[in-house]
Amino acid sequence: MTTPSRRRLMRDFRKLQEDPPSGVSGAPTEDNILLWHAVIFGPQDTPFEDGTFKMTLEFSEEYPNKPPTVKFVSKMFHPNVYADGSICLDILQNRWSPTYDVAAVLTSIQSLLDEPNPNSPANSLAAQLYQENRREYEKRVHQIVEQSWEAFNTELDEQTKAALDNELREEFEQVERELLRPQENASRTNQQGQNTAAATHDAQDAPTQAEEGQEAAASATSGEEQQTAGQAQA
Repeated sequence: MTTPSRRRLMRDFRKLQEDPPSGVSGAPTEDNILLWHAVIFGPQDTPFEDGTFKMTLEFSEEYPNKPPTVKFVSKMFHPNVYADGSICLDILQNRWSPTYDVAAVLTSIQSLLDEPNPNSPANSLAAQLYQENRREYEKRVHQIVEQSWEAFNTELDEQTKAALDNELREEFEQVERELLRPQENASRTNQQGQNTAAATHDAQDAPTQAEEGQEAAASATSGEEQQTAGQAQA
């Protein structure tokens, strides 16, 4: 069923494909356009640099009049991110506007990574360290950056393993076909040879049978002639 919110999300998706913002990506799931998966890459020259952070966006049928529910799936240490991954960001709450689209949401969250608002903390420890001990704060951030690599590599390994399994299975089937093909050809050749031999044997037997028939006819004729001659003499 097509609704205004779903049509709007399709436009948002086309925009992301045709003019993708730097450092963010997103797409709806295959069976539900109201549920999106997204990835935000840590901004360069920040403690979050090289991080690969996954998140979900859940839209309602009231979008774009109401904002989506956005959560980090990857572990995050940030003054404005709750323990469950929810994000404390004004445009997702009281400053939302229907003019915002998915690209605007993702780029705003990317900017928030290096521009937190410690005065409205969702993670009090992260906010305190950001203000009072920046070195320790950045150390914690580097840890979640490394964890994002590990999570990404694990997922990539699973995808690679599945792809390799499919590739190996296809190669095995190909080898099996190649090994069986000579046997099948030999079987067909043997069958053809047997058929040819049988046909040749039948062809050779045919003249013999004809000759036997001719000899039998000749013998019968000779017997009749002898009987006639005997009767004439009598």
